[in-house]
Amino acid sequence: MSSQAIFARLKDTPPTGSRALSLTVGNTPLAFISEPFVPDRGGFWAKLEGFNPGGIKDRPALHMIRQAKARGDLRPGATIIESTSGTLGLGLALAGIVFGHPVVLVGDAGMEPLMCRLLASYGVRLEIVTEPHPTGGWQQARLERVRDLLAEEPGSYCPDQYNNPDNVEAYAGLAHELMSQLPQIDTLVCSVGTGGHSAGISSVLRRHFPDLQLVGVDTVGSTIFGQPARPRLMRGLGSSIHPRNVAYDAFTEVHWVAPAEAVWACRTLAARHYVSGGWSTGAVTLAARWLARTQPDRTIVAVFPDGPWRYWNSVFDDDYCRAHGLLGTVPADEPDLLRTPAEREVHRWTRCTLVRDPLAGTR
Repeated sequence: MSSQAIFARLKDTPPTGSRALSLTVGNTPLAFISEPFVPDRGGFWAKLEGFNPGGIKDRPALHMIRQAKARGDLRPGATIIESTSGTLGLGLALAGIVFGHPVVLVGDAGMEPLMCRLLASYGVRLEIVTEPHPTGGWQQARLERVRDLLAEEPGSYCPDQYNNPDNVEAYAGLAHELMSQLPQIDTLVCSVGTGGHSAGISSVLRRHFPDLQLVGVDTVGSTIFGQPARPRLMRGLGSSIHPRNVAYDAFTEVHWVAPAEAVWACRTLAARHYVSGGWSTGAVTLAARWLARTQPDRTIVAVFPDGPWRYWNSVFDDDYCRAHGLLGTVPADEPDLLRTPAEREVHRWTRCTLVRDPLAGTR
């Protein structure tokens, strides 16, 4: 629903206090990224979700909590408990304020100091796990702590972002915004973590654009699309577990991007277009740039999940990037190519046009 429609419905009974905060989410702008970043007069549209108060996951956080309350799964005043690498945490902090619920979040040792301080300032109780799970990494370690906390606090509620269909449904509004902003959409490029926004946006767009191509962007070291799980530097995309919200049959192809390549994309985009973001934005940008160059007649939309501010001491910090060997890398003009997702382990920008659920037949 557009902001105009919302205000029309509420003009006689305007929201007051904290509930008015929910109206600040959505109706984010588009930017057209072309020369000099995209050569040969190509270009793609970037949906700038960093214009939401906390980023793209404000949308599912508000929707999941709203739906949980409507079903009676979340009782008045009950505690919300969830795992997060950061962005959903900001959204749940907002939802807690809007709907009047205390929020407890489980992060890990890789969470940025700025994110920790922001969450605390928004009234969140933050717990940090200090050791990764032997096979499921930081995500599994966080989820196990969430289970412990739920058992310790009867009546508490976990949105379970990885497996909650409300996470997917929350992005219908974003899809409708895109359709109001562009007359045609041929290709949608999304980073993939929980699988929520790629599934939610594409399912709505395909009702209007049946030939839509969905391009997923993952990080090296992520197991979502069948690669082996490894320790990962990039946050916000990728996974050491297999979220059920990933709509494998919706993808046309998948790209894996390495951290140094994402840093190059973030910094080059900022320097040439005054638009940027973090790890997910850099990875998505690299794939969208290539698609714009190789498919110049198609209207391509890339979703930028947040802005650059969270990454001042990582992506945009020379000392950090130097320490992790992330400076001086210029990505190849073309991605490497896999015939199947499990053909070999990838370490640089790579694409595969065969996308399948690595757990097919076991779920």
